[in-house]
Amino acid sequence: MIDPRDVTVDPSRSRPDQLGARFDGEGTNFALFSDHAEAVELCLFDPDGREELARIELPRAEGGIFFGYCPDLGPGQAYGYRVHGPFRPGDGMRFNPNKLLLDPYAMAMRGHLQWDDALYGYPVGGSDLDLDPRDSAPFMPKAVVADPVFDWEADQCPSVRWQDMVIYEAHVKGLTMRHPGVVQADRGTFRALASDPVIEHLQKIGVTTIELLPIHAMAQDRHLEEQGLRNYWGYNTLAFFAPNRNYLASEDVREVRAAVKRFHAAGIEVILDVVYNHTAEGSELGPTLSFKGIDNASYYLLSPEDRRHGFDTTGTGNTLNVAHPMVLRMVMDSLRYWVEAFHVDGFRFDLASTLARAPDGFEREGAFFNAIRQDPVLAHVKLIAEPWDVGDGGYQVGGFPWPFREWNDKYRDDVRAFWRRDPGLLPSLSERLMGSPVQFDHSHRPATSSVNFIAAHDGFTMWDTVSYDHKHNEANGEDNRDGHDHNLSDNMGHEGATEDAGILEARVRRVKGMLATLFLSHGVPMLLAGDEMGQTQGGNNNAYCQDNETTWIDWEAARPELVEAVAALTALRREWRTHLAPYGFWPRPEATETIWLHPEGRDMSQQDWRDGGLFAVGMRHHQEEGPDILVLVNAGEDCTFTLPSGGWELILDTARDPVACAEDPGARLTVEAQSVAVLRAV
Repeated sequence: MIDPRDVTVDPSRSRPDQLGARFDGEGTNFALFSDHAEAVELCLFDPDGREELARIELPRAEGGIFFGYCPDLGPGQAYGYRVHGPFRPGDGMRFNPNKLLLDPYAMAMRGHLQWDDALYGYPVGGSDLDLDPRDSAPFMPKAVVADPVFDWEADQCPSVRWQDMVIYEAHVKGLTMRHPGVVQADRGTFRALASDPVIEHLQKIGVTTIELLPIHAMAQDRHLEEQGLRNYWGYNTLAFFAPNRNYLASEDVREVRAAVKRFHAAGIEVILDVVYNHTAEGSELGPTLSFKGIDNASYYLLSPEDRRHGFDTTGTGNTLNVAHPMVLRMVMDSLRYWVEAFHVDGFRFDLASTLARAPDGFEREGAFFNAIRQDPVLAHVKLIAEPWDVGDGGYQVGGFPWPFREWNDKYRDDVRAFWRRDPGLLPSLSERLMGSPVQFDHSHRPATSSVNFIAAHDGFTMWDTVSYDHKHNEANGEDNRDGHDHNLSDNMGHEGATEDAGILEARVRRVKGMLATLFLSHGVPMLLAGDEMGQTQGGNNNAYCQDNETTWIDWEAARPELVEAVAALTALRREWRTHLAPYGFWPRPEATETIWLHPEGRDMSQQDWRDGGLFAVGMRHHQEEGPDILVLVNAGEDCTFTLPSGGWELILDTARDPVACAEDPGARLTVEAQSVAVLRAV
């Protein structure tokens, strides 16, 4: 590789059409967008990324894009930018060439962020209206020119149909750090994630799609590090194209590609949780690491009352200005890059309502949605929205356009409350079992628009919903004030862990009932990693800063009866997909009929639905082709159901061990407390 001190720029080969650092086999083209900058310097570093060896002004600019081609400069070269322009915070301009800036299009990185006051564009402790002259380069990670070559061989995306999907929400590190079958040196990395023991487990429990918490390069929060904590979840993005180095056994981003390739070979899709609503730079009092110093007024939404401040709809101090065409382009380029260069199968968008905000609020037909819906690269991948943010009008469950699917927190809340035996929840439960038609049966949307879940990374695990009445977040260092209080949980007689056999049996019974509800509902089921084992976080419902055994899956403490229950339920869902996972509201399944039955065997009446003390109901799915399926749900005490006329075969009962069974129940069947039974007409 050429010595950076000998690098020159060839204006004749310089191109503005591709942003970032692009190696073409002979050299690298650098291009950076900044609408308000006056000059951009490319800074080249030694192999360790510590010593700045050369500064080269990008010689050309078109449409706000500064660019230059460097012959003989190739993969592995560490670099950063210094951007010159006005420092007028009152106008939203925060240029400061003393601060080394990370390329927004960085595809690989070297080094880690080291917190120091020099990282801030103003003197910490003083006014953000004043410029800080210190050089931040010694404390900044550096972008690295990436090698685009990878042998995908005959890799094929599984392309699982929505109605066949079982999503498993997992954390790269948390899923693998305590797995006894994973090589110690690989734990916490993509190598471990795609190891044989992990993949075999996912196949056993019927997972079709693994949804990974953020893997983009991120910055640790200074206040957490000062408390001895770490940002574990990773919703603190620093670069939208580079993988988080903490999840790589080396610096080589090809480890991610290799993992995706292995998952595909096993028939499992990979979906990424992505955070395009904000970045790690925080408010005007946060550090200057990238976007803020490149062009604060373009990359971020600024307050219409005072452009010194950001317009924060995310609760993080800043909001990415996706309405700006070049910021929207960056988001689209990032999405396409992960699909084309890493073969990922889809995305879950964090706080997705923010991405659709226009001057008048949430815009269902806005630029972001329109851009995605017409994009040929993204047309075949899965798109899932977290349909809310913290701004006014941000709660939009059911409001996203096709082809987006949405996390359905109404499902979570109603199912938790029903199994907790809150009165009057049968009507709500029936809606959730049928795919939440009030929210999604419009605009020709299918029932698979609803991504159903009972627990996710944010909140109690499923086991903790049956083990704790209250959150226990003391370890987060905020005196248990963080995290929400609306947990809809029940400790079932003892707060936290217990050796009481009766309480443990009741907890297992209720968790099995909730799992059965999840997998027998119309829509797309999503399981939180560890819930199939009875994973606990000790009652911490906001474990974002617990990068330790609080959140790492304890494989050796797994409850085999829950693992087997999930495996049986996903197998049943696959076998009876036309009954239990129909295509949905559109096109209308005219040959399908659902009949709701009272435990006495008659059709449910309006009075029955209003009976607040009724905790059991039958759901009969009838199709012209194939046998009927009868699902009996009982969150109350033991309940004897009178079965419809004709013969029935019991094929699953969550109160029995083993879970799967086959017998003739006769005309009546007692469904034990807190359990679900499934029968097939014979």
